[in-house]
Amino acid sequence: MASEQELSDFLKDVEKRAFKRSVYHVRNVESALDIVQDSMMKLAVHYGDKPVAELPMLFQRILSNCTLDWFRRQKTRNALFSNLSDFESAGEDGEFDLLETLNTQNHSDQTESAESSTQRAQTLHEIESEIQALPNRQREAFLMRYWEELDVAETAAAMGCSEGSVKTHCSRAIRALGKALRARGITL
Repeated sequence: MASEQELSDFLKDVEKRAFKRSVYHVRNVESALDIVQDSMMKLAVHYGDKPVAELPMLFQRILSNCTLDWFRRQKTRNALFSNLSDFESAGEDGEFDLLETLNTQNHSDQTESAESSTQRAQTLHEIESEIQALPNRQREAFLMRYWEELDVAETAAAMGCSEGSVKTHCSRAIRALGKALRARGITL
């Protein structure tokens, strides 16, 4: 049985990786924070009495389910509502300028040249779009194995499938990514 301190230490250890994974999936910092917080709460409330060795697999499974729940809620919300208030202008003239909004959001790194920054951003965007184009199970296995650095057994437990399925999904994902990135002229 995990003590309160062991549970707290475990959550501190996985917090940043879980957040990065969630941001990568949902592409929204606030939503990712909500997903991670919800996952941590569910782990603590429902599985806090489990042995420490079981916590990583339980947390990965909970995080995956919370992320899927978020996507389901978004799909429902987007089907029912059109939230135009997100595009309201803070300006005096009432006109919304998407380029101006994006420009102010992207001033975080001023130390590298504009050309290298643009090339890096384009390459990362292309890689991310190819990862997003993967089938769901391949993408999930790929991210857990190579982003979260889980081993095959841990990934299989988190995904609720066999180790052979994880290996197959990862192999297919790597093959598809390699082919797609080479076609775009990206070699890693």
